[in-house]
Amino acid sequence: MNKFDATFWKERYNTNTTGWDIGHPTIPIQKYIEQLADKSISILIPGCGNAYEAELLHKLGFENITILDITKQALENFSQRVTSFPKEHLICTDFFKHKGQYDLIIEHTFFCALDPKLRNDYKNKMHQLLNHNGKLVGLLFDFPLTEEGPPFGGSIEEYIATFSKLFTIKSLKRAYNSIKPREGKELFAIFEKNT
Repeated sequence: MNKFDATFWKERYNTNTTGWDIGHPTIPIQKYIEQLADKSISILIPGCGNAYEAELLHKLGFENITILDITKQALENFSQRVTSFPKEHLICTDFFKHKGQYDLIIEHTFFCALDPKLRNDYKNKMHQLLNHNGKLVGLLFDFPLTEEGPPFGGSIEEYIATFSKLFTIKSLKRAYNSIKPREGKELFAIFEKNT
């Protein structure tokens, strides 16, 4: 049984214990988004929370963004803030049950929020959801993995071992532009789906 289920996350929203929420897009992901030229690519943001990255994408004119979260509250918060975002692209479900095909999946505090026992399932599901040459891009935490969490940590070595069979690791480097509380603890990752 997954103790980090919808009830767990609903309680975090209800008690305002959403420490992962920085109130704006994280800078490394924002810089990546701003250099994307093709506004028609299909993009998924799983475990989106308040989805500031989706808000940025929408403002920049990206046409095919889907955001997914296990809690209705997160999607309602986003919908109230970004009223012009298509409601049919707000998906409230368990990520592992989602079906679709995407060119880009943005990772921000989702991987680290999952029970570490689900990391292989996460890798497999990401591979399944991506189109040919699709990319998984975002931030992974770089601090020792313990039983304490979420957030759960990990290391470059673990991530390479986890992802390298199904993905080409285009980049996995320390983020140079993290927010202060996360300085030295984030890795910017670009993983491209292998065929």
